[in-house]
Amino acid sequence: MTQKAAFQLDKYLFTKVNIDLDNKLDDKMSVQFDPSGVFLKDKSQYDLKFTFKAFFKESGPEKPYVLIECIGLFNFENVSSLDEIPSFFYRNAIAILFPYLRAFVSMVTLQANLVPVVLPTLNLSDLEQPLKENTVIQ
Repeated sequence: MTQKAAFQLDKYLFTKVNIDLDNKLDDKMSVQFDPSGVFLKDKSQYDLKFTFKAFFKESGPEKPYVLIECIGLFNFENVSSLDEIPSFFYRNAIAILFPYLRAFVSMVTLQANLVPVVLPTLNLSDLEQPLKENTVIQ
């Protein structure tokens, strides 16, 4: 009988927060999410790095108005290799971490006395494949 992989979010932290008012051009903002991950096989841990950028078309994502990086540390049971990570993990890990990122983006922009960047609830299932492709083993 095959055991199913179980995982949980152990903790999360924000490793980079940058608001660059020089890059605020108008009110037509775009957003971008860049997920990547590191599987630490000795610890059965997956570190999901979730980068958020808010930028304007004229400057592009290379010069974001808001840049926030969040790391979510997930622990696995019954997983000792990257191949044993079920495909649903990638989609669900992003869905688990997104509400924390979403709330933090709103709070930090509001606390900076700016018009807050309020992200709606989003379906980020399209980020599953990029996260798989941007995962390395350590």
